[in-house]
Amino acid sequence: MVQSIDRAMQIIQLLMSDNSRIGWAISDISERVGLPLSTTHRLISTLVKHELVVQLPETKRYRPGLKWMEVGLQQVEQMELRTAARPIMERLAAEGKETVFLSIPYGKFSMGIDKVDGKVKLRVVEGLGERIAMHIGAPNKVMLANMKLAEAEAILIRLMDDQEKRKQLLSALPGIKKAGYAVSYAELTEGTAAIAAPIIGFGRKVVGALGIGVTTDQLTEERLDFLSKQVIERAHEITATIGG
Repeated sequence: MVQSIDRAMQIIQLLMSDNSRIGWAISDISERVGLPLSTTHRLISTLVKHELVVQLPETKRYRPGLKWMEVGLQQVEQMELRTAARPIMERLAAEGKETVFLSIPYGKFSMGIDKVDGKVKLRVVEGLGERIAMHIGAPNKVMLANMKLAEAEAILIRLMDDQEKRKQLLSALPGIKKAGYAVSYAELTEGTAAIAAPIIGFGRKVVGALGIGVTTDQLTEERLDFLSKQVIERAHEITATIGG
C-alpha cells in the first residue's frame, strides 16, 4: 500500500514538473520513474479514476487532472473564510460573552476550524478539527438546510438508518432555512446548547456555519432571541466579506 502511494506520487510529481509540456506518453512516464510499463499503466488508471490525472483524447498522453485545482481552491477558500471570519467572531464573542465557533461541511461530517472563547466563566468546549456527523448539532442542521434538498438527503441517508427520524429532520430543514438559524440542545454534549447561522459563499453555496455554544441553564427564551439575532447578523457579515 505504502509502496503504491510512493509510486503514484512519483508519477504525479513528474506530470507536474514541466508546465510547458502538453502531456506525457505512458512509455516516457514508465522510463522516467523507473517502473515497468504494466505497473505504470495500473497506477495511472487508478489516478485517472480519481480525476487526479487525465488522458488527453487527441494524443492519449497524460497530464494532471482538475481535481488538484479543485482541492487547492477549497483550501484557499477555507483559509479565506477563517481569515474573514476571525475578527467578526471576536466581536460576537465579546457581545454575547459566549464561545463562538466556525464549522465547515466535510462530506457527511462537519469540522470545526476556528473558535473564540467568551468571557463567561463556564465555557462550552468545541474541539477544533473534530469531525461531527452532519445530522448532529445546530451548525450542521443549518448547513444541511442551506444545501439542495437532494444533497442533504443523500448525506442523511448515509448517516441515519432510522427512516422516520431521517424524514423528520428533512421536513424540519425548510423551517430552519426560513428562520435563518438553527438551535440544538444536548445533541453533542450533555448540558449544552448551540445556536448557528449559515455562511454562504460563491454561487450561493453554503460554505460554513457560525455557531455560539452555551450551557442550557443559561439559554432562556430572551437569551435565545438575543443570541440568534446576533449570530444571524454576524454570519451575514462574513457572507458579505467573502463575496457570497
